[in-house]
Amino acid sequence: MIKAISYWSVQGGDGSCSAQDAIQQAKNANFQALELCVGTSGPLTPETSEADCKAYKAAAEKAGIKLESVASGMSWGCCPTSLDPAVRKQAIELHKGALQRVAWLGCKSLLFVPGAVVIPWEPSFKPVPYEKALEWARNAVTELGQTAKDLGVKLAVENVWNGFMYSPVEFAAFIDSINNPAVGAYFDVGNVLNHQQWPPHWIEILGKRIDRIHIKDFKLSVGTLDGFCDLLDGDIPWDDTMSALHRIGYDKTITAEMMPPDPTLLDRTSKAMDKILAM
Repeated sequence: MIKAISYWSVQGGDGSCSAQDAIQQAKNANFQALELCVGTSGPLTPETSEADCKAYKAAAEKAGIKLESVASGMSWGCCPTSLDPAVRKQAIELHKGALQRVAWLGCKSLLFVPGAVVIPWEPSFKPVPYEKALEWARNAVTELGQTAKDLGVKLAVENVWNGFMYSPVEFAAFIDSINNPAVGAYFDVGNVLNHQQWPPHWIEILGKRIDRIHIKDFKLSVGTLDGFCDLLDGDIPWDDTMSALHRIGYDKTITAEMMPPDPTLLDRTSKAMDKILAM
């Protein structure tokens, strides 16, 4: 497996840090790969030029850092399952632009949040009927999956705290319903624990559908967003989780998504990941 860190975890990961600086921070902390993040502002957006993308790729190659995947959080501000059809259309267009940048970077996958029924930290987001959320999410993933296929990259749908697809069986069925080899799952180990789900079970059920892996840890005794914590300080069953990944033959990036950044976060995370990857 490839030891990777999220751009959101580096100092300045709010968008104020350049891609080149983020690459160097990852290198200094002994990571093998950096997951860049695309947003409506910052060093990588759906409007970033091909020349800039190639410059980022060259900087990573010079530093010996792999760029395998890109994460997007744009669905939270422009939701693919919004009650407003104009917003749904805009979300698709933003992510089509993101997929093109993924291809220009030489990356292989884009993390895509497929929408929401509710957004726990955004009370102004009006609840979306569950069946409509599934319908609109399927529409978005189908269209974006075709774009990904045309570009030779993958659309990796992430499991998140979004009010739907909290069952690994439902999530697997959703991926299968798209019927596109360019669409897979971006499984976040830390996102299922607070919903009475066990990460190794998700891995076993999703199996080869898994395109990428995110890791973070979580304290069940807290049970809110404040429950996310340093790796190995929470309740994730790391031995069983890594065993499950080995059983399905997963050998790509395992990316720590740790927030908020602090001056020692990358070093702490890197050392913890060395222990986890050795399991």
